[in-house]
Amino acid sequence: MIYGYIRVSTDKQTVENQRFEVNQFCEKNTLVVDKWIEETISGSKSIHERKLGNLLKKMKKEDILICSELSRLGRNLLMIMGILNECMNRDIHVWTIKDNYRLGSDINSKVLAFAFGLSAEIERNLISQRTKEALARKKAEGVILGRPLGRKSAKTKLTGQEKRIKELLDKNVSFSAIGRIIGVHRLTVSSFVKYNQLLQMD
Repeated sequence: MIYGYIRVSTDKQTVENQRFEVNQFCEKNTLVVDKWIEETISGSKSIHERKLGNLLKKMKKEDILICSELSRLGRNLLMIMGILNECMNRDIHVWTIKDNYRLGSDINSKVLAFAFGLSAEIERNLISQRTKEALARKKAEGVILGRPLGRKSAKTKLTGQEKRIKELLDKNVSFSAIGRIIGVHRLTVSSFVKYNQLLQMD
């Protein structure tokens, strides 16, 4: 099957220019688009959030995806390379009009697929390395990384109340009663105690 893919970033843009370009290309090459996929969404959105993602899942070997230019597939090079690499690994053809790319299952396309895949892997490694370096720098500067202790359970509502809560617990006061005394829900108290195990120790 032949699919025509059209994407615009905002509803203020029109899809007609892209549709015209694809139709004109098909007429010159005696082709007919079997199904059109149109969407209004930013190219920076994940492929899984876009109609294009669902389309690629359905496409089969030897199917053809036609769009006006590579930038319609994604906003950045890494995303575009990932899409093209997947298509070529599955023998799905990708044709673009303005860029004049004809990516299929021929040897040139396979070489490109290898280059795309290698480039994507290198980029991922670079991103990972930059992230690790940034975290190491922050740690060296004394920045505390990760979630502060107790943040998840008590959201700092009970910070500073440890002694009072322990005294009440030692008197066998229930979580519900402690909550009423301090002015929080009993689950807040129980969670705070759970994540501050010292309260449960003699």
